[in-house]
Amino acid sequence: MLRQVADGVLVHESAFLQSNGVVVHGGAGALLVDPGVLADELAGIAADLRGPVAVGFSTHPHWDHLLWHGGFGDVPRYGTARCAAAIHARLSDPDWRAFVAGMIPEDIVEQVPLDDVFGRITGLPADAVRVPWDGPEVRVVEHSAHAPGHAALLIEERGVLVAGDMLSDVLIPVLSPFGEDPIGDYLAALRLIEDAAGDVDVVVPGHGSVGGAGAVRARIDQDRAYLEALRDGRTPDDPRIGPSAADGWEWVAGLHEGQLQRLGKRD
Repeated sequence: MLRQVADGVLVHESAFLQSNGVVVHGGAGALLVDPGVLADELAGIAADLRGPVAVGFSTHPHWDHLLWHGGFGDVPRYGTARCAAAIHARLSDPDWRAFVAGMIPEDIVEQVPLDDVFGRITGLPADAVRVPWDGPEVRVVEHSAHAPGHAALLIEERGVLVAGDMLSDVLIPVLSPFGEDPIGDYLAALRLIEDAAGDVDVVVPGHGSVGGAGAVRARIDQDRAYLEALRDGRTPDDPRIGPSAADGWEWVAGLHEGQLQRLGKRD
């Protein structure tokens, strides 16, 4: 079910990891960002939309942000140039379905549509700073945190930041396995978002709760504190990995331990 979070901006929360799909209404149809995740959820979004979809956008090239449904129509679907290159390289492998299916939890893999429209996005020009569409201006804030060519979308006219897989209230910063300095890349991304969107009223993370006024600042500060502790070899004072973690998110502590080991911070 779609829920309005700002004027002309609606969010669908998936049963899978509180994944948020975003609808932004425009003049000739809607911008649809990261719709998902289960097949019946995609069909439900298509049924609930008021009018046609004009354009789609994937914030980054992870499987749960690359899904589509025939009810959305055959319309342009964009990502950053690096995002598109990453998924196109994967789709060029004849066995891509088996590879992607192996990344999906076993209890839902049969409910996720790995069909011919999965990941079929077009890369924006490398210097693009806006989504091309007939609607409120949507600024693309590209960075290297979490995944290659990750983008946050700033809808300044509506006071909304679509953060992709960042700024979550339940999920810690998940570092990209690519790049020589994943913590530095993530901190740089937080600075970009901070400069672009410090005054927005609503933040929509890829996973977790939609935040209201003041949430962008609070979540940037929390993510930065976690990353600096990780960088400096300190134990983060972060409720997302402590005993007060939200119900169903206790596994995030294991994710944190895994990041420590990959960074060589834990024997």
